[in-house]
Amino acid sequence: MGFIKNSLISIIHLLPEIKQPDRPPNTKERIKWVIGGLLIYFIMFNTPAVGSNIATTGSMEFLSIVTASRFGTLLTVGIGPIVMASIFLQLFNGAGIIKFNMEDPEERKLFFGVQKLLAIILAFFEAYMFVAFGRVPVNEGMMVPVIIQVAFGSIILLYLDEIISKYGIGSGISLFIAAGVSFSVIMGLIGLVIGDGGITSILAAGGSGALTDALIKLTPLYFTILVFIVVVYAEGMKIEIPLAFDMARGAAGRLPIKFLYVSNIPVILTAALMMNITLFATMLPAQTPGVQPSGPLSYLAVVEQSSTGTPQLRDGLLYFIMPIRPPRGVNFFSFIRSISGMSTPYSHIPELVHMLVYSIVYIIFCVIFGMFWVETANMGPKAVAEQLMGSGLMIPGHRRDPRMIERILNKYLPVVVILGSAFVGLLAVLADLTGALGTGTGILLTVTILNRFYEQLMSMRVFSMYPAFGKIFGMK
Repeated sequence: MGFIKNSLISIIHLLPEIKQPDRPPNTKERIKWVIGGLLIYFIMFNTPAVGSNIATTGSMEFLSIVTASRFGTLLTVGIGPIVMASIFLQLFNGAGIIKFNMEDPEERKLFFGVQKLLAIILAFFEAYMFVAFGRVPVNEGMMVPVIIQVAFGSIILLYLDEIISKYGIGSGISLFIAAGVSFSVIMGLIGLVIGDGGITSILAAGGSGALTDALIKLTPLYFTILVFIVVVYAEGMKIEIPLAFDMARGAAGRLPIKFLYVSNIPVILTAALMMNITLFATMLPAQTPGVQPSGPLSYLAVVEQSSTGTPQLRDGLLYFIMPIRPPRGVNFFSFIRSISGMSTPYSHIPELVHMLVYSIVYIIFCVIFGMFWVETANMGPKAVAEQLMGSGLMIPGHRRDPRMIERILNKYLPVVVILGSAFVGLLAVLADLTGALGTGTGILLTVTILNRFYEQLMSMRVFSMYPAFGKIFGMK
């Protein structure tokens, strides 16, 4: 074990590192670094890798939202490797498989170094998977150069995240996700207005029902606003448990337990799981058109080549847990009417069953991942009770005993985790089914990220320095 640890330290020392600032940057400097990082992100987001073309995401749109990526560009894999490296190490550390003492500065530095190394390795691995298995259209003889470009695009994001974390505000990864979702929402709205069959075309065609048709066309926008409002409201829901310092009588506070205690983690993990299932399924041999599939694998997944040459899951058990949402430009009501008479091409199971099964499985996975994450991330009743005791806090009217605090937390935390995880899962599913711009997963992530960014801005008193920000956030 010591040999492995020493080898990791030697390799990590070879990796470039962003130095800590010599002095704490002021608010104006931090905002400049954030704007600069987002500018570089959008340049790469819209720059095709040499030898490839920007591809449509199709059924993988939820993946591009979560990973702040765009297929065919330098950000084809986006922050996927960074997120997966963080999730792997957090889970392994929480489960005790790989143990890091986060209280020790050296161990903490090693943890983040290993995370960076793992992210770089995963960047090349995921770039190969996406390019080699047809997710990105590549010109002949350009596979290796495209893989290198895509991998380095993700590595650049890794260091941009480190720059923003040290010199900017908050997390660069979170800002990239919010930026990608915002771009998707804006482009979706532009498509609704001036795209093929958009509002402009409908109104130009005239007719007695033109205005009604135009308003119906905006259905995805209505649902986007509705989901945004619901998430903002849910973010403010919490239970407060009174606390007091054991050594300072009269000094009291409250422990807020938010309804969304695990935030958007269950949705991220569920989306990541479905991403891997989809990638696994599309690696299977493609179905020959017009031939009834046979063999045990046909019950698991049936894959067909799309018109663009991209493998797509069309039938089988795995197909029924894949995301289902209206095609771009199709409103929710038209979508429901269309799939009510549709069925899978080979097993002939109604698409409405697909919608129901996907919704149930998604919510169940969110609850499972929410409960699992709380335990592995030291957010469970026992861990929180020990943290409170270590800080000299206790619940008034009860003995200063961690078991007593744990017993009280057990009345609230498990219920909040299950209900909160099920809520974010249900909201993501409903938003996806209604065709909300940016997808339900994207909206959930963006609202949480912007809310955290807002709180950080408030803590730096930025509104008093920049009145324009106050107007944006509704501050007088």
